[in-house]
Amino acid sequence: MFSRLIHRGVTSLIVLTGVLLIGFLMLQVIPADPAVAIAGPQGTQEEIDAIRRHLGLDQPVLLQFVWYIERVLSGDMGRSVINNASVSGELLRAAGPTIELLAVAMLWAVPTALGLGILAALRRGGIVDRLVMAVSVMGVSIPVFWVGLLMIQFAARTRAFPVQGRGGPLWTIDGLSHIILPAIALGLILVGPIARMTRTTLSESLYADHVRTARAKGASEARVIIHHALRTALLPIITLIGLQIGTLLGGAVVTETIFSWPGVGRLAVGSIIAGDYPMAQGAIVFLASAFILVNITVDIFNELADPRIGAKT
Repeated sequence: MFSRLIHRGVTSLIVLTGVLLIGFLMLQVIPADPAVAIAGPQGTQEEIDAIRRHLGLDQPVLLQFVWYIERVLSGDMGRSVINNASVSGELLRAAGPTIELLAVAMLWAVPTALGLGILAALRRGGIVDRLVMAVSVMGVSIPVFWVGLLMIQFAARTRAFPVQGRGGPLWTIDGLSHIILPAIALGLILVGPIARMTRTTLSESLYADHVRTARAKGASEARVIIHHALRTALLPIITLIGLQIGTLLGGAVVTETIFSWPGVGRLAVGSIIAGDYPMAQGAIVFLASAFILVNITVDIFNELADPRIGAKT
């Protein structure tokens, strides 16, 4: 396992460098100019040119990227060109709400999806199976921003939940009430794919030889399903959950923007619009690193669940 982790770590660094390069180049085509933002509306062209020289924006793009990588490796992600705040500090403050939102979304979505998938597998071909599959397709097809807007409209009419901002830590009543709507909107991304995968893999496992043997030995149906069939079906489900977290991170950007949730996604969108390159690049580093870390963690869980995976690589 150790050699596998080293290989994944090296591969992940290469992928992260590629993501940083693509993100860096994409930021260059944004019409917003950091030098103009720093100089303000009263800034003269001479002042703007001086700021560009000071920031190195007058140098070739690839040279700017090399300098940026050197700063990141040294632990310096720069300072915001808008408020002169430390990019690392701002990201750390925004990371908490984002992790909180992702955790709550997964907390309700994963068990719900597993339950629906198990129910559909046990009633395969019946009305329940068709209803679950219909709900799954709807969950995959409906965009998260549309769901978020519908929830905002519902909350505005009923006044049942607050629709903007973060009310505080999750363990407070105000914080819990504020996170319900964005967590539901974001979690719907997971329900459809996980339910369909659970239904497919569990349906195949229910007819495996070891499951028939367990039934023949007199094991209860619940034990057969949970300890024998579902355990065999977990590997592709775990892998899918890991892959879907990347989609979840992308959905978090939209969800945080719609619900004014003070997370990394909203910070990234605001930075890109304002032309705050250091902050936008820092957000890209955070989101890309989080996705890579999640995938490495999924690989570890897969190998722990089935040691044969490590033996094959």
